[in-house]
Amino acid sequence: MDKIIAVDFDGTLCENAYPNIGVPKQIIINHILEEQKLGAKLILWTNRCDEKLEEAVKWCTEHGIIFDAINDNIPSIISRFGNNCRKIFATEYIDDRALSVSRIEEYYKDWM
Repeated sequence: MDKIIAVDFDGTLCENAYPNIGVPKQIIINHILEEQKLGAKLILWTNRCDEKLEEAVKWCTEHGIIFDAINDNIPSIISRFGNNCRKIFATEYIDDRALSVSRIEEYYKDWM
């Protein structure tokens, strides 16, 4: 299976300045562009919609980021599962509000 990375916009690709667009987070941009060069598929995974989503997509394009899907599953996943469920499927999620299960488990392992 391809590596599929769902990446948030506000607070992740740029500083959070919603409804405006913040300063680019170049380290994150460079990381996902490198992953894409290595074959990863990219999904823009954001709460933005309508005009604000269009602005974000344009901003990403201006920063060299072209997504395989926007707030949607990539076609191969839709085919694989036989539907397009509401949950975006990815092998990695990059989000400023994320907390990994492994970090939580590691933190509590000696308490249980």
